Amino acid sequence: MKITLLTIGKSKSKEMDALFADYQKRLKPHFPLQLIELPHGKGEGKTLKKAEADNLLRKIPEASCVIALDERGKNVSTTAFAGKLGKWKDEGVRDLVVIIGGADGLDEEVRNRADWVWSLSSLTFPHLLVRVILAEQLYRAATILAGHPYHRD
Repeated sequence: MKITLLTIGKSKSKEMDALFADYQKRLKPHFPLQLIELPHGKGEGKTLKKAEADNLLRKIPEASCVIALDERGKNVSTTAFAGKLGKWKDEGVRDLVVIIGGADGLDEEVRNRADWVWSLSSLTFPHLLVRVILAEQLYRAATILAGHPYHRD
């Protein structure tokens, strides 16, 4: 299963990019992870969110399973997330797309397209840190599925 991370905004942090790249490299044998950075939308409020939604939705390959990261999503444990990832893999999902929206959040159209809306935490994190947290959780889930001792309960 290939995983694509679609995100609004480009990174300007070499440190965060290096952390993300480290987990991306670790993940490669389990689930190749591709990062696609899309430009911020133009406008304000609903116009901005709609423009960003249009950009995000255009980049989703047909028949992909989509996770939208959103504060109103379901908050689950790492092992529960690993189970969900394993289930999708077992069901033959070829393309998994994870979406991180812009600073104003996701348009309802993106949440409606998502197969699952996930909240990493009730805390608010900088978008670049979310990329790293997500990559680490994907790696952790992959190691759980592989029976590797990286994760400890």
